[in-house]
Formats: sequence, C-alpha cells, structure tokens
Amino acid sequence: MEKHSKPLKFAAAAGGKRRQHPLDKDSMKEKRKRSSDEASGIAAVEEESFTDLTKTELSSLKANRTKIRYANTYRLESYNKFQDYIVRNKAQEILTNKLQETKYDGVSSPSLCASISEEILMAIKELGYDRYKYVVSVLIVEKAGQAINVASRWVWDVQRDTWVSAKCETETFIALALVMACYYE
Repeated sequence: MEKHSKPLKFAAAAGGKRRQHPLDKDSMKEKRKRSSDEASGIAAVEEESFTDLTKTELSSLKANRTKIRYANTYRLESYNKFQDYIVRNKAQEILTNKLQETKYDGVSSPSLCASISEEILMAIKELGYDRYKYVVSVLIVEKAGQAINVASRWVWDVQRDTWVSAKCETETFIALALVMACYYE
C-alpha cells in the first residue's frame, strides 16, 4: 500500500471556477425551477428593477397609480333603519318551522342551534338593513321543571343599537333566539 504524502484536492474547472457537484442544493433548485417553468410554458424573462428606471419613468409610473379618495358623508343614521318587529317575526317563523316536530336531543342540539342561527342571520341580511352588524345566538334548553335566566353584556349605543328575541316552546324543550343589531359607522 502506498501512502499519499499530499491530501487530494478537487481539480479546478476551466477558468479557475469550482465545478458544481450534480447534487448541489442550489443547482438542484435551479434545475427544478427551469423544468417547472418549461412545463408550464413560461419563458425566461430578464427582470427589471426600479433602480434601472430613470426619474421620468418613475414619475410617470406614480402618476398612473392615482389613489381613489372617497368623500366623507358625515351621515350618522342608516338609510334603511333596523325594524325590530320585522326581524322578530322572521326569527319566530324560522324557529317554529325548524323546531315544530322536533324532540329534544342533547347530542344534536348544538349543531341544530348553529344551523338555525345561520339561517336567521342569512334571513336578516336579505332584509337589507345597511350599516348594521349582527350577532345571532340560539339556545335550546330541555324542559325539566327548571327556571332559566339568560344574560348578555355589550358595549351598547342606546340610540342606534338594538336587540330582538324570539321563543319557541314544545313539549320537550324551549328554544330562544337572540338577535343583536349593532350599528356600524
């Protein structure tokens, strides 16, 4: 066995640059990018940066990109004001239609509450009250001879915000729908 007195070095490629290993990370990424670009039909394009543009070209780009400004209306009231009696009737109608022949089931009640609240919310949005955001909460409680108290806390504008409740009672449960309409400026 012969021993090498000098450590082996990689030979430099022509021009003094190091040859890239075929499994080099950077070269693999570049090959993948090229192959995906070729597969999708994207041709290589020379990129242009903003530093290459002259001042006149930059000013023309800025001039073409005008910002839209809206005038303040100073309007504090809705054009289509929230009418609680219409919403109450709509919520009551949806509750009675959905729950008329239903028996209480503790397992399916949460999903039933969610679907009813979504239906009530969509019905209210179709009424077209502008500048209001809504919160709809539906509770289904089994009748077991107990009393129930429901409380909610909100930061409230007494002049513009309002709420509506609707109740549906069957032999096995009581359903309560609360709709809060918060004015949004």
